[in-house]
Amino acid sequence: MKLKYIVTTLLVGLVFTACSKDSDANETTATEPDEINNFVWKAMNSWYYWQPNVANLSDSKIASTATYNNFINGKTPDALFYSLLYQRGTIDRFSWIENSNEIVNASKIAEVEKKGGFSYGIYPKDASNTNMVALIDYIVPGSPAALAGLKRGDVITKINGSQLTSSNYDQLENSQVTITLAASVKFTNGSMVTTDKAGTVTVTKATIDENPVAYYEKKVYGSKNIGYLVYNGFKSDYNDELNAAFAKMKSDGINELVLDLRYNGGGSLETAVALAQMINGSFTNKPYIYLDFNNKHNSEDGYENLSEKVNIFNLVDNEPTFQREESINSLALTKIYVLVSFQTASASELTIQCLKKYINVITIGEETVGKFVGSNTLYDSPAYNYISYANRSTKHKWQLQPITFSYYNKDKDANPSKITPDYEINPYSAFLNLVEFGNVKDPYLNKALELITGQTLRTTAKTTNPSLSLNISNLAAFNPTNTAKGLYIEDFKGLKKQ
Repeated sequence: MKLKYIVTTLLVGLVFTACSKDSDANETTATEPDEINNFVWKAMNSWYYWQPNVANLSDSKIASTATYNNFINGKTPDALFYSLLYQRGTIDRFSWIENSNEIVNASKIAEVEKKGGFSYGIYPKDASNTNMVALIDYIVPGSPAALAGLKRGDVITKINGSQLTSSNYDQLENSQVTITLAASVKFTNGSMVTTDKAGTVTVTKATIDENPVAYYEKKVYGSKNIGYLVYNGFKSDYNDELNAAFAKMKSDGINELVLDLRYNGGGSLETAVALAQMINGSFTNKPYIYLDFNNKHNSEDGYENLSEKVNIFNLVDNEPTFQREESINSLALTKIYVLVSFQTASASELTIQCLKKYINVITIGEETVGKFVGSNTLYDSPAYNYISYANRSTKHKWQLQPITFSYYNKDKDANPSKITPDYEINPYSAFLNLVEFGNVKDPYLNKALELITGQTLRTTAKTTNPSLSLNISNLAAFNPTNTAKGLYIEDFKGLKKQ
């Protein structure tokens, strides 16, 4: 089974599109099911993880043809889809539907191909949680944001001339946006105070295929050869680049690793399993992750095992297409340091939860998102159980990305609501100190290096001293875009059954 590959975006780029069905679809009579909506309902009835909890997805719904047709007809596909989610926004924060490779009405949690090329986090300026700023996490090289002169650590205060607020920050995902940057940032009396630079910066989205292996550097402190790797998305079409990065670290004699997953919202299950093997490599064929589907697909429940091989994919028509296998380059590490944030989700959380069953995983940063579920893309291919891209209907371009499974570590331990780091860092301390990757002014990297070396590293880092009245526990609520990469499966056939 090949699943739709969702391209990594701006942290997760978004698009908000008004959508409507073809006019001929609206003319469907009540005695006939709308073709697209029939696909939406039946695919969700089959695969949706919380199907037993949704009355309108009950098998009894199709007992009466007339009742069923009246229920599904007269709605747009996206309206029907979102009406079927289980406690949308509370329990199910992550499912979405798309048309023509564009996410439709996804509540800011889905990603698309076109993006500006800047990843950011949203931060309230004070306890009212009304006025906001956006701190740029990183810039994709060669992207519109890079060409416009934006850089990591820039602070966005206004959008299209208006103060950034809790009501308008999603406009940062418009196809074109004009932003104002801060000239200074200070913390006074429990509030953030900014002054603006003169002029504005305009960024227009373009199609970008972002390399998630964003940065690598070797740092040497005595006998410690420390690898610092920034990895921003589990993208299966970049498995070869990830494996090559570990080959480089192996040749560099890396014996300590700082893995930066602060801006990584997830991605491919297969890539996540391969990463674990790259880090250690001593547990080949051992179970790594357990997947649990709904009762209709209990046959898919099972373990994904660690392997000494990784599949290499290229994108063909936006589908990950298998090219070859590569032997995995392993560092044989028994301890790693992982940088996390309120933008760390899904496959990144999987890496922490599952890997720590085998080696020592030390986390540094903030509480993560808490996404311990995943999905596979559903196509209008009922004869193939809605999972065949090759055999999908070509009459339309709708496809679904609902949550279809939850995951657990090899011992099936209950997952926490979020991962609380071993060493917490106030996220506001990043202000004024996010410079180029690898600079020890970065308080997160600095803490990791301090733990590894046992030394206090001198820096020119600026102290923000944010007041405790700036609530750091709800930052993920203002950053729903960070979970879009999700966790998905390329191939059920490769799943090692229990």
